[in-house]
Amino acid sequence: MKSREDAWQLLCEFTQSEGLRKHGLAVEAAMRAYARKHGEDEETWGIAGLLHDFDYERYPDPQDHARKGAEILRERGWPEVIVRAVASHSDYTGVPRESLLEKTLFAVDELTGFVTAVALVKPGKSLAEVDPASVRKKLKDKAFARNVSREDIQKGIQELGVDWEEHVQFVIDAMKERAEELGLAGVRA
Repeated sequence: MKSREDAWQLLCEFTQSEGLRKHGLAVEAAMRAYARKHGEDEETWGIAGLLHDFDYERYPDPQDHARKGAEILRERGWPEVIVRAVASHSDYTGVPRESLLEKTLFAVDELTGFVTAVALVKPGKSLAEVDPASVRKKLKDKAFARNVSREDIQKGIQELGVDWEEHVQFVIDAMKERAEELGLAGVRA
């Protein structure tokens, strides 16, 4: 098994954007928390979260993203469980989500981006100010974070078979554990 450090180096090799790197870190945090909750391998789940969008900067087109990433991972000897998770995290690849890991990755991906956006418009720019009610309110505003797929958020929750509010709170709490690293610990007065 390759290490988390190997995954970080791969992410940094392909991704220059600090925002996209932080998105990988946010998804990793949520995946690690869900792995602990379900008694799964935290390292595997975390690496899948960290790497899920590693190819996006180079291959942003839906015809390429995730597909190219899976090819690169396979060529570089990453375990098939990671390859499948990356390939299945987007509907347009045609790779069905079968495992709990794959369904969880899809369920947290768009949501972590949205939670980040909600935190950044709060007065203190902090995850401490975000709760499910504020996320729900912003989801109704179609102009807010318009690139985040509300349909994917809802579909992910349905596929995972979890309660909406509990899932959103769980993801917020997981991200809070890494708030400083995500740049979402708040501004100092």
